[in-house]
Amino acid sequence: MRTASIKALLDKSKQDLTKIEREYDKSLHARMIAPHLKIDIKNLCENLRSVLDYLARDIREKYCPSASIGERFYFPIFPDETQLKAQMSRCFPNLEVASPDLYSYLESIQPYKSGNNKWLGLFNKVNNENKHGDLVEQTRTETKQIKVNTQGGAEVSWNPDAVKFSSGVSIGGVPVNPRTQMPVPHPSQSVQIITCVDFKFIGIDISVLWLLKESYKLYLT
Repeated sequence: MRTASIKALLDKSKQDLTKIEREYDKSLHARMIAPHLKIDIKNLCENLRSVLDYLARDIREKYCPSASIGERFYFPIFPDETQLKAQMSRCFPNLEVASPDLYSYLESIQPYKSGNNKWLGLFNKVNNENKHGDLVEQTRTETKQIKVNTQGGAEVSWNPDAVKFSSGVSIGGVPVNPRTQMPVPHPSQSVQIITCVDFKFIGIDISVLWLLKESYKLYLT
């Protein structure tokens, strides 16, 4: 069992994620991402991927004694059921019989099984690109949100880039000015314009920090 190695990698990943969050925040305000931060992100993803592959080796050694020695294999992450079944049969022979609960779990976390699992496929894609192509480029994005709080405690928010109000629209009884797309100033409401800044992986269109956090969360469940 590779318990000690897995624990060491997870401890290092936790430290690196904390460091990346700090550096990431600096990069957001600097409007660019530092080259060394891209390397830190690559190393974190690789360490987390190594944990998965160590687990895959433990699974094979414990439940799949008939597996071919010397064959290359990885933790199963596949885009559809056909590929999963084919690779599981080849790389993890008899696992479905030897440990049906474990097989079902591995099947349940596949990206194609649920929208909540989509991140795992993206994590795999980032890893493959960083390893075989180049460091995945990232781009800074800004998203605005308008939030209205009323005296009665109600809250309404919307993305002004996605929602356009015409004349005659009111929010909490206060009319919206179609020219400014904002509620007319009124003492019964407080209005905030919130700008959310993020970095996304180019070509994948997913938040860098969100993906890293989701990837690390897998090991806490």
